[in-house]
Amino acid sequence: MINWKQKLTSRKLWAAVVSFVALLVVALGGTEAQATQITALIMAGATVIAYIVGEGLVDAASAGAPTLTVEPQDGADGKTDAPAAIAPQTGAEDKSGADAQ
Repeated sequence: MINWKQKLTSRKLWAAVVSFVALLVVALGGTEAQATQITALIMAGATVIAYIVGEGLVDAASAGAPTLTVEPQDGADGKTDAPAAIAPQTGAEDKSGADAQ
């Protein structure tokens, strides 16, 4: 069964919807300005939907009703898709200016 509360608050879902609609507008002869306006409207609507669902969960929790457990989204657990930072190499520093004197 599809968990619609989780789907409608997913940033990935809204990014995919916005990308598809923007490309569709341009492909059907719309201008980039029109695609940008439509994208902004969709994202504003997504923000409203996420706010309403979030407030509903808070209200349900304060009323003592069972609530939805939301899985952390990308980056919420401290993990990212970005590669790890490169650690400095010890002993391999550039000594061209250090021993020149």
